[in-house]
Amino acid sequence: QVQLVESGGGLVQAGGSLRLSCAASGYTFSSYAMGWFRQAPGKAREFVAGISWNGARTLSADSVKGRFTISRDNAKNTMYLQMNSLKPEDTAVYYCNAQTAYNIPSALYDWGQGTQVTVSS
Repeated sequence: QVQLVESGGGLVQAGGSLRLSCAASGYTFSSYAMGWFRQAPGKAREFVAGISWNGARTLSADSVKGRFTISRDNAKNTMYLQMNSLKPEDTAVYYCNAQTAYNIPSALYDWGQGTQVTVSS
């Protein structure tokens, strides 16, 4: 049974930083590209960043480019999102999922519960 568990969210002031984690189990994590997504209240879920199976290639949405860094540790079956220079518009529930490829936003499995990120101005 596939499980995707996001953690690391919280309340932070604008300009601050957070590091999100995504712990994956139930499938061969190291064989799949992964992605981070987010959903703000009243809005559709959107792609944030993707990473290839070996971490060699990454893609970030224009809205987070230069501020967010995606990475992974295949030995720990875990993916990360380092978020710096946070803005109020980054407030959302953040989710992770396996993807078809690092640059093809997609979700291969059911979504987890997500982790809430709230940025105050």
